[in-house]
Parts: sequence; C-alpha cells; structure tokens
Amino acid sequence: MSHTLVDAGVNLTNHQFDEQHHDVITRASEAGVTSILIIGCDIASSQQSLELAIKHLQYSTAGVHPHDAKSATSELEAQLTALANNEQVIAIGECGLDYNRDFSPRDVQRNVFRRQLALAEKLDLPVYLHERDASDDMLSILKEFNVRGVLHCFTGNSAALKQYLNLGLYIGITGWVCDERRGSELQKLVPSIPLNRLLIETDAPFLIPRTVSPKPKSRKNEPSLLPYICKTVAQLYQMDEEVIAHRTTQNFNCIFDLESC
Repeated sequence: MSHTLVDAGVNLTNHQFDEQHHDVITRASEAGVTSILIIGCDIASSQQSLELAIKHLQYSTAGVHPHDAKSATSELEAQLTALANNEQVIAIGECGLDYNRDFSPRDVQRNVFRRQLALAEKLDLPVYLHERDASDDMLSILKEFNVRGVLHCFTGNSAALKQYLNLGLYIGITGWVCDERRGSELQKLVPSIPLNRLLIETDAPFLIPRTVSPKPKSRKNEPSLLPYICKTVAQLYQMDEEVIAHRTTQNFNCIFDLESC
C-alpha cells in the first residue's frame, strides 16, 4: 500500500497483546499504518497506554470507560490531569455511556462522564467518546459542555449520527463496517458522514474485519488490518482508497491538534 494510514483507536494494553507490542507496531508500520492512538480505559491502562506511546513514539488517551466508571475516585481529575500533562496524551477518554452492558450503574456512568467532559473543557483537550444504546442521554449531556472530539466505533442510527455531526464530532468507523450482516445498516450510513469528519480505527484486538483473508489463527484484530477497513469505506464512498487514507489522516491530525487546520 503506497498511502499511509492512522489507526484512531487501538486497545494496545489489552492482555491479548502482552509481550507483543513491538511486533504489533512493526506489522502496522509495514502495512502503511504510521501512527496509532492507544486507548486508556481506566487510570491503570491510561498510564500503561502513555508508557507504550512514549516507548513506541505513538499517541495515547487518558480516561475512564463507562464500564469502569464505578472504579473512579475523588482523585479522578488530578490523576487524568497528571497524565494529560504529557505531550503524547492527546485526548480525554475513552469516556461516555454504555447502557448495553451496564457494567457500572447508569447514574455513576453519567456522573463520571460529566466529570471527564468538564476536565476536557478545562484542559482544552478533545474527548474520545464511547456510546452504546445511550444516544439520548449522551447527546443531552454533551450539550451541557463545550467540547470537541470523536465518537469512536459508531454503530448507531441515522438520527443519532445527524445529531453527533451537528455537535461537530468526528465519527470513528471500525471493522464493524466490513460485516455484511450486522454492519449492513452502518454501510448505508457511512457515505452520509462528511469526508472531513471521518476517522477509521481497528479497535484492536476486537472487531476483526470479516473481509480479512485468510483469517489469522488467533482471530485477533490488530492495526496492520486497518487497510481492510479503509478499502471497505472507500467502496462505500465510491472513492479511491488513497483519498480515504489521506482524508482520515488529515482529520486525525486536525481533531487532535497535531497540525493547524
């Protein structure tokens, strides 16, 4: 692949990648994926994501996922601020609401989400957002703050998409879009995302694209497979992969303040 790509979401601290970080990043680079955003889901993984970002010259986020909201303490803001003082940390998150699994009570999720949005606003950092089956509450809370960011792994409906776009958010598309079964609705919606708001991400090690052939024995997704997502997205827009690669890289640099827009 001649064009370069940016993977806007990798769970590199996941145990499935233990002792493999160097190899995973090397394979990504060989596949044309020049940068990855390593996602933090709680304080410990945010710290580890930062350490990996420093070691491998990548980027990371610092935040508390809604699944882990119940573990947030009164120290949350101080902990995230300390992490965000590092130049590799370019967003607050992964944060948001998940009413699909409800691993944390919904009132706790909402509270911890608001605290992170307030912090992002104070620090003038973008937010890296997660939402499952909670778009009404998510949109309502987002409107209380003046934040910018990306809605990661979008799988919602057209009404939610329209409102997220109206809030100025960027939209992250994963390998979900490569699934002709459960991704069929998303495939119809993708072309309605303005090109200047589109990001692509693997969400590795999850959501391996069904278009990967041959399937890796581990069934594990990784950043080197991002070109499969780029190819499917390009087909949906009826554009060259080169255009999607260029625009999503440009968008990543823009939303995360890595270059002036």
